[in-house]
Amino acid sequence: MVTLEDVARQAGVSLATASRVLNGSTRQVGATLRARVERAADELGYRANIAAQTLAKGASNVIGIVVHDLTDPYFAALADGAMRAAATHGLLVMVGTTHRDPEQEIAYVSTLNAQRVRAVLLAGSRVADPAVTGRLRDELARYREGGGRAACVGQDLLGVDTVAPANRRGAAQLARALAELGHTRFAVLAGPPHLVTAADRCAGFAAALAELGLPEPQIIHGPFDRDGGYAAAQQVRDATCVFAVNDVMAVGALAAYRERGVRVPDDVSVAGFDDIVTLRDHVPALTTVRLPLQDMGARALELALNETDQVVVEEVAGEVVLRESVRRIA
Repeated sequence: MVTLEDVARQAGVSLATASRVLNGSTRQVGATLRARVERAADELGYRANIAAQTLAKGASNVIGIVVHDLTDPYFAALADGAMRAAATHGLLVMVGTTHRDPEQEIAYVSTLNAQRVRAVLLAGSRVADPAVTGRLRDELARYREGGGRAACVGQDLLGVDTVAPANRRGAAQLARALAELGHTRFAVLAGPPHLVTAADRCAGFAAALAELGLPEPQIIHGPFDRDGGYAAAQQVRDATCVFAVNDVMAVGALAAYRERGVRVPDDVSVAGFDDIVTLRDHVPALTTVRLPLQDMGARALELALNETDQVVVEEVAGEVVLRESVRRIA
């Protein structure tokens, strides 16, 4: 079967340009490019489908948002930002959660494609499995080939517009800030080793310590949630400061220490990453790396709606926020 991608390759134009010519987009394409695309389509015997034309004309007013875990405030904030942005465009939103199952994420994209939604937004880390990532990338390419639009919040691995948090850099900045307070013995509650976000944050933190000439941190892997942080904290040995690679894991660590009578920050300091809103009033207030989560969700939605020929990748820097959960070492 001849695909739109085949036509674009034959005509020497982008997939988006070929889609605008053949799927009835209202966006204008120059006469020369239009003629090249139409000639290539005739030569290859390509026939556009009605579903693709519907998508390209923007007849659908539905956006699909797929997140890993809606009970996690990180994803709730991203989804909220995207939904608020969608409302300003008069768009309806469907939200799906994968429960961190990459196969479910692929299935969601396929289903949303079949339902001919206008755009798909994916929020969440990629996994360190090129085969799985490749299958998701292919599923998104099929959706886009039919005129759909897509964007993601996470790593730039899917060939779509991406809002990419600077995880390594933010964790490295946090490590240096904690070292300036006099800490030299660290533990990292590192999350799952196959999750790229967790691995990047752990690596950035450890690399900064190495650059400072400090000992390697104790690295403890586990689930990327509250219970994972709770369990990992109980394995920490001889550290004055514990870094959890997300705030939800830090909450679990704080609970574990509270139950054992370990005082934070008097006995051990604790830091997280993300600055989820629900923790800003936690006692002790959590030191973390702040990401503008709602703004990130909104920006990803805008990228998904903005038809461009070139894939856009925007890195978002984190900001170290020192609070009462860490103390200075004399």
